[in-house]
Amino acid sequence: MITVISGTNRLNSEALHFANYYFNLLSAKSDEPVKLLALENIPHDWFHPDMYEKGAQSPSLAALQDEYILPAKKFVFVIPEYNGGLPGVLKLFLDACSIREYKASFFGKKAALVGVASGRAGNLRGIEHLIGILHHVGTVVLPKILPISSIEKLLDENGTITDIGTLKAIEKQADAFLAF
Repeated sequence: MITVISGTNRLNSEALHFANYYFNLLSAKSDEPVKLLALENIPHDWFHPDMYEKGAQSPSLAALQDEYILPAKKFVFVIPEYNGGLPGVLKLFLDACSIREYKASFFGKKAALVGVASGRAGNLRGIEHLIGILHHVGTVVLPKILPISSIEKLLDENGTITDIGTLKAIEKQADAFLAF
C-alpha cells in the first residue's frame, strides 16, 4: 500500500491540491492500493502531555496509524513551507506514531518527498529536515526529491495544476517512486 500524506492541518491548503493530484496519478499508474491522508481532516485529541507514554495513545491516532501508516510500504509526503521548514503538525504526527509500533510504522519503508512553497526554493529546507527525520526512523528516501516553487502561479482558481512542466516533473518523480 502507498499512503500519500498532505502534511498540513491548514484547511483548504494548496498542499492538498498537489497531494490529491499525486494520489490520483499513483492510483492510475499502480496496482497497489493508494490512500490519501490529509492532516487537515484528522482529529487532534491525541495532542496531550501523556501522548509520549506507551499506553496513552488516543484511539483516534491508533486508528489513523492502523489504516494509513502500518500497512503502507511507501509514503509520499507533500509538505508546504512553514517558516522555512515543515509544518509542526507533520512532525508531531510522526512523533506520535513512533510511540506505538515504532519499527513497524517506518523502518525499512520508502518515501518520496514533494515540497511546495510560494517562494523560490520549493521548501528545500523543509524537505531536508524531513529527510533527516525519516532517516532517523529507518525510512529510505527516494533521492529524486521534488521542490515545487511559486505554487500560486501553477494552480487555477479551482486548485487544478495547470503548469505543464510541473505536471511532467510530478509524473517523472512518481514513475521513479513506483520503480523504487
